[in-house]
Amino acid sequence: MEKGEASLRSRLYDPVAIHAAGSFLEDAMQRFWLNFLRLFFRLLYNEFAWSYDLVAWLVSLGRWKAWGRTALHHCRGTQVLELGHGPGHLLVTLRKRGYDPVGVDLSVNMGRRARRRLDSAGLSVPLVRARAQTLPFRDEYFDTVVATFPTEFVIDHRTLREVTRTLRADGRLVVALGARFEGEGLIASFLTWLYRVTGQAAPCPSAFEPSLREVGLSPRAVCERVGQTTILLVVAEKD
Repeated sequence: MEKGEASLRSRLYDPVAIHAAGSFLEDAMQRFWLNFLRLFFRLLYNEFAWSYDLVAWLVSLGRWKAWGRTALHHCRGTQVLELGHGPGHLLVTLRKRGYDPVGVDLSVNMGRRARRRLDSAGLSVPLVRARAQTLPFRDEYFDTVVATFPTEFVIDHRTLREVTRTLRADGRLVVALGARFEGEGLIASFLTWLYRVTGQAAPCPSAFEPSLREVGLSPRAVCERVGQTTILLVVAEKD
């Protein structure tokens, strides 16, 4: 009887089976979380675009626009393409500083918001609805291509090939990858945790390097300070 009970216990509590079940549940939760985040950001960028500025302000402690402007320190020439222009803040700044920017975004709602913002400022900037993977511009047209806090489209090889194609011989790609909070305050700690669990923590720039080199871009990592935050950027020169 005891031998039978021991055999039953070994079947019920098989450590290999328990580990496999745990791994399956962990993978399932990760897939669920990833799909949830994709849905959240899709809604934020489309149907809930009206709330984008508020959310961005909250998660950056009011520094979102300043974070984006760090990319301007590395722009070259005057013809600048912004990938994923969003509500248009950076386009307004680019135009006011004498650049000739063009904005590309797939979101109809973001296009409308950017157009209203530009019209309110009395500025004329071309806005194009297109995918970054299939840019409707001729070869070697832009001096700089810039993207601030983009989603995963920016690491798509099709996007990077299009960026290389549309950049002039001495052009460059500037990407603001993310921000790190340096303060020890409760809010800063919470936001650091939030960025980590949502997968929005600033990635290591070196992880971006192989894909850039593969398409003919030579990258370097750059850090910019904004208050008590550090913005991580990649500046990649066309070979």
